[in-house]
Amino acid sequence: MAWVLKMDEVIESGLVHDFDASLSGIGQELGAGAYSMSDVLALPIFKQEDSSLPLDDETKHPPFQYVMCAATSPAVKLHDETLTYLNQGQSYEIRMLDNRKMGDVPEITGKLVKSIIRVVFHDRRLQYTEHQQLEGWKWNRPGDRLLDLDIPMSVGIIDTRTNPSQLNAVEFLWDPAKRTSAFIQVHCISTEFTPRKHGGEKGVPFRIQVDTFKQNENGEYTDHLHSASCQIKVFKPKGADRKQKTDREKMEKRAAHEKEKYQPSYDTTVLTECSPWPDTPTAYVNNSPSAAPAFTSPPQSACSVPDSNSSSPNHQGDGIPQASSEQLQPSATIQETQQWLLKHRFSSYTRLFSNFLGADLLKLTKEDLVQICGAADGIRLYNSLKSRSVRPRLTLYVCREQPAPQGQQQAAGGGDSGSATPFVYHAIYLEEMVASEVARKLALVFNIPFHQINQVYRQGPTGIHILVSDQMVQNFQDESCFLFSTVKAENGGGVHIILK
Repeated sequence: MAWVLKMDEVIESGLVHDFDASLSGIGQELGAGAYSMSDVLALPIFKQEDSSLPLDDETKHPPFQYVMCAATSPAVKLHDETLTYLNQGQSYEIRMLDNRKMGDVPEITGKLVKSIIRVVFHDRRLQYTEHQQLEGWKWNRPGDRLLDLDIPMSVGIIDTRTNPSQLNAVEFLWDPAKRTSAFIQVHCISTEFTPRKHGGEKGVPFRIQVDTFKQNENGEYTDHLHSASCQIKVFKPKGADRKQKTDREKMEKRAAHEKEKYQPSYDTTVLTECSPWPDTPTAYVNNSPSAAPAFTSPPQSACSVPDSNSSSPNHQGDGIPQASSEQLQPSATIQETQQWLLKHRFSSYTRLFSNFLGADLLKLTKEDLVQICGAADGIRLYNSLKSRSVRPRLTLYVCREQPAPQGQQQAAGGGDSGSATPFVYHAIYLEEMVASEVARKLALVFNIPFHQINQVYRQGPTGIHILVSDQMVQNFQDESCFLFSTVKAENGGGVHIILK
């Protein structure tokens, strides 16, 4: 009996040993080394799917990153762009970070780059009328700038520049290999560009945009490298802190499932990549501080500007040929359209309409132009395009009296005097009811040097000469007809004009 029990123990121990051995084999076969994730992903089924994904090397990698040290709002939905509140006039740091990988953009290694920081409008409607909006702000805030650099607090920036005609932009050079921080101050507030209606209007959003350029072959910083921007709103001092607190308290009151729809508030604002601003960058040449900033508008010397002695721009005398650029033609080229805009005092819109032909501009409706240029300039541009003239205050018809043969008398009625040559009258349109305007228009229409006209007289009863005064002009009947002659002044220095 004891022998049987012993045999049972031997058999049991053998079975346990065999079972353990079988388990150890299974463990070796199912080890991590036998079925690693790299081998699994190497299977053809996964390779086919993975081939459509971009490789790390092919992913676009921006050379720079700009981070503004200001907290983002918590009241922004998940897929919307971040919004950052700033206080008017407060200095905010923008860190200029070199984000290049090894071997990226090697041509700027050891060299300076140029960055332009701008505060611009976020709304497309205000972007169209940016020049007018900024001019209005400048008028209300003479001597102020929309954007400034706090140079004492900034680190690593070189050759800072601002231009009096560009109140919303600053620029500087910096070395990507060194720590660089630009401290900016925004002086305009969002509600300054909101139409005043009932008070408490919602302020318009702005954008902070940074454009960075490298040197070209001529040493000018015009080759674009990178651009990024973020959305901001600017409040009166400490207003941004109150708005941030209000947004945070509103979010805390929301239910948990509602909070999940909104972004968390971050301590800093990372500027996201965007298209470069369309302005031509300033040309820094050989890092010379004396080089003038090239914030230039299109050259206005391309077209002639009428002088003060010209006839009315709306009503010119028959003797003066109309300039071909007086009315925009549908066949006008881009250059001719630009010249027409300059001549008619729409120079601020030349950049906006830089690719417009004459036909393109003429196709715009009154509503289109008002939306693009604002009410005042939009109506003015529409009237200019449609050649809507201002009615003159007084119209006179004048004819120069010719020396008549002996015994033949000319009649002032304007008919023929027995000869085949008719009297030809010219229309003179007066916008100002003054005697000097009569003399100026007569000089222009009949090619008489204006400075040689001493006096203008009107022939009265019994042939007397009555000096034409402002009061007399104001009492002229509209569409009066006159013959006029010129007589030399007594001292020989000029002429007198006599209206008959």
